[in-house]
Amino acid sequence: MSEIEMTTEMRTDYDCEATGLPAQRWAEAVFKIGDEELVMEVSVEKDVIVAIMADEQTAWKGTLEGLKQMLKDAIRPK
Repeated sequence: MSEIEMTTEMRTDYDCEATGLPAQRWAEAVFKIGDEELVMEVSVEKDVIVAIMADEQTAWKGTLEGLKQMLKDAIRPK
């Protein structure tokens, strides 16, 4: 099995910063807003897979290329 590694950084407007958090295959960030959570997970296997979850019924999961395309489509003038 190949050695895949990535690092994670988190920053806030309180000048809090955590950098260089090591991850071999996956990492996730969880933001708690009141009773709700917003989660972003990145996993690295053959492709980079991104998952964004606002709750169990509101989630998106796909490749990094798919996320880029979805964002480009969302910002294109109609």
